Amino acid sequence: MALRRDPYVLVVGGSDSSGGAGIARDIETISSIGVRTCLAVTALTVQTHEAVMEIHHSQPSLVADQMRAALQANEVAAIKIGMLATAEIIVAVAGVLRENPQVPAILDPVLASTSGRALLEAGAIAVMKRNLIPLCRLVTPNLIELALLVGSELAVDEDSAVWQGQESLNAGAQALLIKGGHASGPRSTDILVRSDHEPVRFDTPRLPTSMRGTGCMLASAIAANMAKASPLEDGVREGKLFVFETLKENAAA
Repeated sequence: MALRRDPYVLVVGGSDSSGGAGIARDIETISSIGVRTCLAVTALTVQTHEAVMEIHHSQPSLVADQMRAALQANEVAAIKIGMLATAEIIVAVAGVLRENPQVPAILDPVLASTSGRALLEAGAIAVMKRNLIPLCRLVTPNLIELALLVGSELAVDEDSAVWQGQESLNAGAQALLIKGGHASGPRSTDILVRSDHEPVRFDTPRLPTSMRGTGCMLASAIAANMAKASPLEDGVREGKLFVFETLKENAAA
């Protein structure tokens, strides 16, 4: 019974057989912050660090049932959502979120792998925008994902990224953390945008290293900190610091 009272993050996402991203990276990150995890697996993939060879989708009802069972079994204090794969799975996940509005959800809108393989079927972005994003406490798109979500060209500077973020807020998002990893320059700046708030920038040096799964790490770190009752802005700041320190260690290795 003692384990049931510990805060959990429910991770909803796809597996990565290489261990570099997906639920493997989520569990590693959340555990490092001292929070337990439970799972709803949306897809099984066959991949290395270089390429995705196969994707096998879970049945939407199975994903929803996994989520409900995890929520029943544990004290879930936050939900981290990653790869969703299909429009039908998006609708199923949204249905469970509507049943549990007290649990904050953080969505990393995984649209493609690092190697460029599509991880969300064509046409599902509209379903994500309509059915899921308005239910999430925070959405964490990179610049490419943000442009696809708002149907615009890639942002060329911070002002245009903030404008695209505001467009997403106008379409129903509660808050976005716009990740600056795909930008250029000596600094990596993530920008938190919310209605009725000025944008908040989280700035770190851009490290001379690359690592798969950093988007998974950041959303998972934020979810873990929110499960520990950190306010949104503090959770984002602590999550950004966690990813920076991990990348710095990776660069020094």
